[in-house]
Amino acid sequence: MSKRLTLSLDAMGGDLAPRMVVEGIDIALGKLPDVDYLLFGDESVLNPLLDQFGRVRGAVQVRHTEDAVSDDEKPGTALRSGRNSSMRLAINAVADGEAAGVVSAGNTGALMAMAKFVLKTLPGIDRPAIATYFPTLRGETVMLDLGANVECSSDNLVQFAVMGEVFARNVLGLEQPTIGILNIGVEGLKGNEAVKEAALILQETSLPIKFYGFVEGDDIGKGTVDVVVTDGFTGNIALKTAEGTVKLFGQFLKEALLSSPMSRLGAFLARPALETLRKRVDPRQYNGAMLVGLNGICVKSHGNTDAFGFSNAIRVAVELITDGYNEGIKKDFQKLNAGGTPMAKIGS
Repeated sequence: MSKRLTLSLDAMGGDLAPRMVVEGIDIALGKLPDVDYLLFGDESVLNPLLDQFGRVRGAVQVRHTEDAVSDDEKPGTALRSGRNSSMRLAINAVADGEAAGVVSAGNTGALMAMAKFVLKTLPGIDRPAIATYFPTLRGETVMLDLGANVECSSDNLVQFAVMGEVFARNVLGLEQPTIGILNIGVEGLKGNEAVKEAALILQETSLPIKFYGFVEGDDIGKGTVDVVVTDGFTGNIALKTAEGTVKLFGQFLKEALLSSPMSRLGAFLARPALETLRKRVDPRQYNGAMLVGLNGICVKSHGNTDAFGFSNAIRVAVELITDGYNEGIKKDFQKLNAGGTPMAKIGS
C-alpha cells in the first residue's frame, strides 16, 4: 500500500471478542503494517488486552462505549436501540470519513440493517448482498447472496451478478470471471421466474460479462463458474451444508486414521499431506464476507472465528479498499444504465 489507511472495528462483536479482535490485529500487523485501527468497545476490557500487545497499542485508537449488540438481538431492535453500540459507532466512522472500511464479527442481521441505514446503497442497487469466496476443484469461487435476502427478484439477481463479477476481479484477480445462476437444473425451462428472467437479462447485457448459464449444487464444489449467483435463502443453506460436510468428512477421516495401529502409522507418514489438506479447507483462510452494494466497505467476519480468522477478515477489507471495489461497481452500473439493454432498468 502506498499510504496508510484506517479501519474501524467492532471490538465487542463475535463469540471470542474482544480478545480475538485484538489478537487478530496483532496478526494482521505482520502482513499489513500500514493500517491503523479505530477500536470501538469497552475500554475497561480493551485496555488490559492492549497492554499485552505492544505493537497493537501503537496502531489503535480506542473509542469507548459500553453498549454492544447481542447475537440474538433482532435487526429492527438493534437499529432502534443500538445507536451507541460498538457496531453502530464503527459503521458511523466509515460514513463520517474517519475510516475507509469497517469489520465486525457481530450479529449479521443487525450489521446489515445498520450498515444499510447508515451507509446507504450504491446507485443502481436495490439490496446489498453477502458475498464471500471458498476453495473448489478449480481454485476459488465467489458466491452471493449468502443470507441477506431471503427472496429475490430477477433484478436483484442481476445486480448480484454484476457485484459478484467485480468482486472476483478485485479479490481473486480474475480477468474475466464466468457467472452462473444456481438452479435445480441447467435446462433453460427449469427454475422459478426470477432465475429464468435474470438469465435472459444477463444473456443480453452490453457489459463484457461471461455468463455461463445455470449451474447446479454440485457445480459449486467443482468450480464450474467463478461466481455463483443465488438468493440468500438458498445460498445460506448451500454454504452451511458445505461447511457441515467438511466437518463430517474431517471427523470420518480422523476416525479412520486412528482405527488401527497400521492406520495410525499411515497417518504419521502422511502428516505433511494431511497438513496441506487441513490448510486448504480451513474456513479461517476464507473468513471475511463482504456486504456488497453498500456505499462503503463493510466486512462480516464469522461470529465464532478466532484471531487468525479475524485477521483474514481484516485482509479482505484492506484488499477491497485498495483495489477500488466500490468504484468498479459504480462504473459497471453507469455502463448498464447507459447501455439501452434490458439491464438499463436495473436500479431505476
